[in-house]
Amino acid sequence: MRIVIGEDDPLLREGLALLLRAEGLDVVATAAGPEELLAALDEHLPDVAIVDVRMPPTHTDEGIRAAVEARRRRPELAVLVLSAYVEQAFATDLLGGGARRLGYLLKERVGRVEEFLDALHRVADGGTAIDPEVVAQLLTRTRPDAGLDRLSAREREVLALMAEGLGNTAIAGRLVVTEGAVHKHVRSIFAKLDLTPADEVDRRVTAVLRFLRSTDAR
Repeated sequence: MRIVIGEDDPLLREGLALLLRAEGLDVVATAAGPEELLAALDEHLPDVAIVDVRMPPTHTDEGIRAAVEARRRRPELAVLVLSAYVEQAFATDLLGGGARRLGYLLKERVGRVEEFLDALHRVADGGTAIDPEVVAQLLTRTRPDAGLDRLSAREREVLALMAEGLGNTAIAGRLVVTEGAVHKHVRSIFAKLDLTPADEVDRRVTAVLRFLRSTDAR
């Protein structure tokens, strides 16, 4: 796995690079600003970009804008965004191009090495990894959606865990239910959201996007 890191904090940037290289991953470049990041992505064509939301010069949204631009140039690029705290507008902006190969984690998650690496691999493999705290806050800020309103409390729990990027087995473990029960809930979610039978992954992504885009982005 080839990785480019965009992070203006030199300690975190180098710490991430050391951590990933120790895991046998190929960090091909690091960048301290958005222009440097985009240049590195164009030059090295990595599999994954790890990007801080806030980068120079204003430390507001330069990182997320660079991530959106990187996905525009290379839709197949996996992007794992890091943020010091929940910034819902940035999460929904980035999701505008689709949820596949996308992660949004709080920086504190990096210290939980196994969770961080699991999210990184999940995104690189084409999945989604949304921080549980982001999902928890999104749950309290939903806009009306007729389909989502039809979901039961348990189905909303399952959908929230799907938004984190968990598969049925992991969801069953988190909720302490059988995998068969989770499968039934997922099928019910698809039906209530009027998602016709098609590729399972596509329906999961569509359901997650419906959930995340129902939030008040500002």
